[in-house]
Amino acid sequence: MKPEIALMIEGQNGLNWPRWQRIARAAEDLGFYGLFRSDHFTNPDPPDLDALELWISLAWLASHTRRLIFGPLVTPLSFRHPVLTAWMAAAVDDLSGGRLILGLGAGWQVREHEMFGFDLLPPRERFLRFREGVEVIYRLLRSAKPVDFQGRFFQLKGATLRPRPQRPGGPPLLIGGNGLRQTLRIAARYADEWNAVLVPPERFRMLNMQLNEYLAQEGRPPEQVRRSLMTGLVFGRDPEEVRRKRSGRSEDALRARGVLVGTPSEIREQIENLGEAGVERLMIQWLDLDDLEGLEHLARAVLER
Repeated sequence: MKPEIALMIEGQNGLNWPRWQRIARAAEDLGFYGLFRSDHFTNPDPPDLDALELWISLAWLASHTRRLIFGPLVTPLSFRHPVLTAWMAAAVDDLSGGRLILGLGAGWQVREHEMFGFDLLPPRERFLRFREGVEVIYRLLRSAKPVDFQGRFFQLKGATLRPRPQRPGGPPLLIGGNGLRQTLRIAARYADEWNAVLVPPERFRMLNMQLNEYLAQEGRPPEQVRRSLMTGLVFGRDPEEVRRKRSGRSEDALRARGVLVGTPSEIREQIENLGEAGVERLMIQWLDLDDLEGLEHLARAVLER
């Protein structure tokens, strides 16, 4: 089965209003299934570029597109209290008519946390906070009854989101990451979608099987959780363009990291391999925010008309 094809852009790589608006309109007009973006304040290394704030950009997208699914890939719980994340997500989902996918992550990038004063926490505490935050969001979106929660990091007493989400249960929850011990277990308990990051087909297949085991332990059937993958791209219309864009990097090494590399026919074959490995939705990372001509060529190569 061929995966649904969506775009993913890195919001900290110079994203501003003109670029966001052009990319959103192009993604919808060209026929991509969805448009996702990162939630970062800056990159791990300088220079620091424009980085349009996530939720403001998604609110615009909700009211200026008609059919794209969209969302953060992913929003770290180290940046915002989970109550605020749930509240904003429900509102943006309502505004879009039910097209938001709420992607959640624990946070990872040290530089932006230190620069802007967010506490990333050591890994053990970070994932405890993440698990607590996901449960808070899950319960606030799914239950109309007042929520009580007493955790180490978050405490709620009779909390209810008003108005209630128009979509029953609110937007689907996506848990992003490849971690066997933490991320996949959290996904098995709470997620509607699990999103792997930059893995080749054989690694995805192994993670997918492990997720199925965790789902069985939670008493959930495998079909309750959609399987998706975010991956990179080196795309050219001919071998020479591919060689130039590789910039000296080995094609085999890139593919071993899960990156799609090649001409249109080669990219299509790699997408088919991912579908056979269990990928149901593919978010292709598009790094050049101004290359709309290249985006059109990509659409012609990978989208069925």
